[in-house]
Amino acid sequence: MLRRLRSILSWLLIRGLLILVLVLAVFLGTRIWEAETGAPLQAWHKFVPEELDAEAIDRADWETWLAAEDRVMAEVRTQVTDKLEPSDRIAANRYFEGSPVYPPSLARDWNRSYVLLPDGPPRGAAVFLHGLTDSPYSLRHIARRYRELGWATVAIRLPGHGTVPGGLYDVEWPDWSAAVRLAVREAIHLAGEAVPLHIVGFSNGGALALKYTLEALDDPALARPDRLILVSPMIGVTEFARFAGLAGLPAFFPRFARAAWIAVLPEFNPFKYNSFPVNGARQSHLVTMALQAELARHERNGGLEALPPILAFQSVIDFTVSTPAVIRTLYDRLPANGSELVLFDLNRSARFGPLLRPAAATAIDRLVPAPPRRYGLTAVVDPAPLGDGMVAVTVPAGTDEAEEQPLGIAYPTDVFSLSHVALPFPLDDPLYGLEPAGNEDYGVNLGATAVRGERGALIVSIDSVSRMSSNPFFPYILERIEAAIATPAPLAVR
Repeated sequence: MLRRLRSILSWLLIRGLLILVLVLAVFLGTRIWEAETGAPLQAWHKFVPEELDAEAIDRADWETWLAAEDRVMAEVRTQVTDKLEPSDRIAANRYFEGSPVYPPSLARDWNRSYVLLPDGPPRGAAVFLHGLTDSPYSLRHIARRYRELGWATVAIRLPGHGTVPGGLYDVEWPDWSAAVRLAVREAIHLAGEAVPLHIVGFSNGGALALKYTLEALDDPALARPDRLILVSPMIGVTEFARFAGLAGLPAFFPRFARAAWIAVLPEFNPFKYNSFPVNGARQSHLVTMALQAELARHERNGGLEALPPILAFQSVIDFTVSTPAVIRTLYDRLPANGSELVLFDLNRSARFGPLLRPAAATAIDRLVPAPPRRYGLTAVVDPAPLGDGMVAVTVPAGTDEAEEQPLGIAYPTDVFSLSHVALPFPLDDPLYGLEPAGNEDYGVNLGATAVRGERGALIVSIDSVSRMSSNPFFPYILERIEAAIATPAPLAVR
């Protein structure tokens, strides 16, 4: 009997291994097929700039970082722009110096790190961390408001960003964390230790902001922030990112180098990559895994009690990051420290109501635990789906009573939801805005592009330009941030 049981177990093990090998072979075969049939890699995919690594960044000051950034930008010029093939010298290529979207020729190249100083002595210090494939452009509207309110602001270009998509080919997330530490050091240097410190993070930058804060709880050499402002924070990512490393395995062979890329697309955006290497997805997953492990460890030892208040803004529907992870992995663990989460619901007007997925219609009810909660929750919703205007429904921490604030803002009639990328941009943003202002010119108005027409006419898929890229409720976000600045928490120990 025992011999028969062993035989059955051996057969099941062999069968399981054969199935696993078959699945892996199919997966890798698909990736190889994509490498053979997809768009070819261009110079901006193949060139990998030489950035400072984490160890070098931790030794650097701000001037050293800016000098290294200058060298990287010069490398892009000599190794990509100056060597473009004639077929690549077109208006839609941001690496062609004759293009209207060529960053160095614009009024300001927002791919670079920057500092904004107030007119008088700084009333606070704020650090701004952009998202994956993004640049410091993404948080400039919020940074400008901090500066107007008297704060010294530091926005750093994270390694691998703002140059060429190939910059993300072999970057590692500890390099990003080191850049956060450098930006905080510079902010404290500019404003001093006797004023509040805020860290504002968008998407992947939100994960890095929280990761730094948890590290600062353990390391007295790191300045503790007094508040976090998180916009679409990457607390969790999609399931694909878990296996992104496997997706790039065929690229071990030079013939299949294309397999190291999830997307190879034209680069027409002056301040954001359209192409995306497998390593970018892998590093974002590793960041979230490290962050979640830190959250769990601090929860076990009671360390989360020392966290500063967190104000986060999140769309209920987000294709890039996990909204449930923001709530369950982060907010449900927070102490009663004055934190608040702001959720933006869909447009439930009669125009879109019948077309919404059933799961979308009940998203907030499914995602949010019943009150009382240790954090405040605001849901920006349409109480009567008639498209007359949204209402901010707030349930303060520790209560189950709702307070309503009419915003006097409605969704545009042809917009059914926000998106991951929309939240930090006002409607009049010159690049991403639905109604771009004319006071700045960045060569293209991506947010105002109409997508009605015939297939095959555009150099990109319609999906890539139909995603909502600006936020009609951005004034409300600024209002909430201003309120947070006006009611400072007790200063953290520096």
